[in-house]
Amino acid sequence: MSKQLQAHLSLFFVNVLYGASHVLAKGVMPTYLTPNVFILFRVLGATFLFWLIKAFLPKEKIAKKDWLLLAFCGVFGVAINQLFFFHGLNLSSSINSAIIMTANPILVAVIAFLWLKDPFTSNKLIGLVMGTTGAVLLTLASSSISPSASLGDIFLFINALSYAIYLVIAKPLMKRYSPLTVITYVFSFGSLFVILYPPTLPELFATHFETFTLAVWVKIGYVVVGVTFLTYLLTMVGLKYLSPTVSSSYIYLQPILVIFFAFLFAYFGLSADYTNTITWQKIAYMLLIFGGVWFISRRSSV
Repeated sequence: MSKQLQAHLSLFFVNVLYGASHVLAKGVMPTYLTPNVFILFRVLGATFLFWLIKAFLPKEKIAKKDWLLLAFCGVFGVAINQLFFFHGLNLSSSINSAIIMTANPILVAVIAFLWLKDPFTSNKLIGLVMGTTGAVLLTLASSSISPSASLGDIFLFINALSYAIYLVIAKPLMKRYSPLTVITYVFSFGSLFVILYPPTLPELFATHFETFTLAVWVKIGYVVVGVTFLTYLLTMVGLKYLSPTVSSSYIYLQPILVIFFAFLFAYFGLSADYTNTITWQKIAYMLLIFGGVWFISRRSSV
């Protein structure tokens, strides 16, 4: 199996984990955990797992010039990204979130062009237009948009911009170090910044852990291990062999995977039944998304 194929499979699996989380990891926030405490659980849990694995592998020495870049990756890829997403989602709606996040590949393409001189090919342009159009139409067809706080939408856009910056500035590090080394230090810095965020620790001490059921702990575990630890690690694997634009384009698969898992879990009685919501129109939008990802990936891998 080629390195690029492994990278594509890694990015696809990242979105599989994210897609399942939309259906499985519900009811934890804000009923049991505030957004800030949930983020703290995610980053500290993932950081511990990264260091645990790294302890059994050969050590890599970090050049002095790269420490500042790793710290910036921690700021944009973990702290700002996580904080603005959760608080934005709290103020806005999940529909608005899905639409705004489709701007991520476009932001990545622009930043990569300016920062890395990554060529903006016609294939990328066609793929970005197709993917964005398909994702927005599929989201709009799945639910009607309700009015929401504009501040929340601004937070969600900052989250998308922050993650785009992270994907671009992390790319040079992937040429010099292993994905595990990069993500371990990125999360170490990110954890520090989340802890230093003023509301985090007071909200942690005010959390009523005695009310947590086994199901709540399982959902938290899934978010920490699956949706944080594995997704960030696999994203680094994809970023090592593919361009930032290609890596970010996989976000267009999110609406498709969310619908798929909604059907799968409904079949097994794990969630409500949404089988009456699928139409041929939505299937056409899904095919448009797949076409967009294919165009972006074509002759764009680096």
